Amino acid sequence: MSLQPFHLAIPVHDLTAARAFYTERLGCAEGRSAPEWVDFNFFGHQLVAHLDVSRGVRGADLHNPVDGHDVPVPHFGMVLGWDDWHTLAARLTAAGQVFGIAPGIRFAGQVGEQATFFCYDPSGNALEFKAFRDPSRLFAK
Repeated sequence: MSLQPFHLAIPVHDLTAARAFYTERLGCAEGRSAPEWVDFNFFGHQLVAHLDVSRGVRGADLHNPVDGHDVPVPHFGMVLGWDDWHTLAARLTAAGQVFGIAPGIRFAGQVGEQATFFCYDPSGNALEFKAFRDPSRLFAK
């Protein structure tokens, strides 16, 4: 597989403060956003700040709505090539992997259209694997 940008989602208590820190202090460009989250181009990687309204609930107890699914926060993962993502999704499905969010297409027909799935490691850490049909759209608004 070729080297691809990583994707990391982190909880934050204040999106305004997060925007100021990541864009003004660190110089990260802002990508797509919603009232509960914002994407940043973190040195070529996708960092997503999710609003942590729980003020301390972690792991499987905290989720944010994204395109009709309850996305676990925090989670981390990889942005794979389109074909590599489909190969991995098929291999895991054939192996009987239990998915937190099954493989599918998110934001269909929109700028951020992507293939994605979520699973958990043996310790309960949430992982997301995603791919963009057009990799140049990773941070497009």
